[in-house]
Amino acid sequence: MSITPESHILCDLNEPLVDHTEGQLFLNDTFKIIMEEVLCKGTDIKHKVCEWKEPKELALLLDLELRATGEPQHRLLQRVQDVAKYSIKTSHPRFMNQQFGGVDYHALAGRFLTEALNTNLYTYEVAPVFVLMEAEVLRGLRQLVGWTEGDGLFCPGGSASNMYAMNIARYQHFPEVKSQGLCGLPRLNIFTSSDSHYSVKKGAAFLGIGTDNVIIVEVDEGGRMIPDDLDEKITLAKSQGAVPFFVSCTSGTTVRGAFDPLDLIADVCEKHKLWMHVDHYLIHKIKVYVKNIFLIFGISACPQDLLRKCHSANATYLFQQDKFYDLNLDVGDKSVQCSRKVDCLKLWLMWKAVGSIGFAERVDKAFNQARYLVEQMKKREGFHLLQEPEFVNVCFWFIPPSMRGKEGMADYQDRLAKVAPVIKERMMKQGTMMVGYQPLGNKVNFFRMVVFSPLLTQKDMDFFLDEIERLGKDL
Repeated sequence: MSITPESHILCDLNEPLVDHTEGQLFLNDTFKIIMEEVLCKGTDIKHKVCEWKEPKELALLLDLELRATGEPQHRLLQRVQDVAKYSIKTSHPRFMNQQFGGVDYHALAGRFLTEALNTNLYTYEVAPVFVLMEAEVLRGLRQLVGWTEGDGLFCPGGSASNMYAMNIARYQHFPEVKSQGLCGLPRLNIFTSSDSHYSVKKGAAFLGIGTDNVIIVEVDEGGRMIPDDLDEKITLAKSQGAVPFFVSCTSGTTVRGAFDPLDLIADVCEKHKLWMHVDHYLIHKIKVYVKNIFLIFGISACPQDLLRKCHSANATYLFQQDKFYDLNLDVGDKSVQCSRKVDCLKLWLMWKAVGSIGFAERVDKAFNQARYLVEQMKKREGFHLLQEPEFVNVCFWFIPPSMRGKEGMADYQDRLAKVAPVIKERMMKQGTMMVGYQPLGNKVNFFRMVVFSPLLTQKDMDFFLDEIERLGKDL
């Protein structure tokens, strides 16, 4: 875009282009909409989880087209209202689609504050409060799992954290990869279970290791990695000229919520001198080994100073070596990003508000709610568990009345596979709740209810079962 002399004349450099008074009024009105539509209606069981619209209709309702001229404030507020109205209410007690934990008002306040401050975590001079805060939160997390030292950072999500783990593990084994690239490396192998998160393969592709070099380890009937099979496949890979370097195990797999046997896997990794990575959801009575990476919702932690050695580029416009403060406080060179948003304030405020005991109580409540759901499920006809839950993932099939007792029919599995998608469509179009479904291996579509949110009550569990029955009874 070029600036012509004519357009330049129109700009008075002594006057701001932004009307702060008008902007602040708009922001105030926007907060009112957020409070009403998102935080009041969006968490109230009297209101819908979603207002489903087909894509073309939704695009017209939102008037998504961007134009050369701006719109008046009243119309912009209507845009905000429409965005809030037609978005999925992920903090609703009956949104159970993925691993969402409902709204936490302390964390939300933290997000509002960090967005208003609009800083980035690369140097102490730009983000002094948050550099110190992130270090303290990471220290607290390490302490919870028994570490006295280490390093870490907040990542944009669990997938990115897994990729960080692979990259620093590869760097530890082959530090020359940072300067020389892949051309001088042997064929590397990663090992993970068939139930692990798909980001392991995505990370292998992204880092140039290749998805063909991700070796899938068998799982037992509960979805847990089998250590003997891991040992055998590592030995086989070595005999074929590959270099195993990384084992990604899981505590709380995405679908079944299975916990890999970490102690036995650690023995295998120690035997073969491999990096052991643990991808897991939460801290609660889980022992993690000193050489592991610890991961919780996009937080990556590792042995001290390895992140900086692996990722530093020493940009002199940011990381000058003659600054007047401790250079270790300039944390930007530890990450692959330059501009990294502040996430630590959300967790710090939550932690300050409820304490470690409060977090443990939330976890205990989730497990208790999951147990209650399973108990009630077993009392009703038509609900068939995939397996007894190990975590807060409750996986099950709903068998409509017309299919009960007909398991021997040739097309039974094909018919069963169609049940969950139809019920899901109905619940979304009616807006009553949301829950996910998926196939797994040779198992046809089943529901996966993840009991995470501390907002859930036993009444919500009862409603969930009633609604599945209501939506599927005529299939």
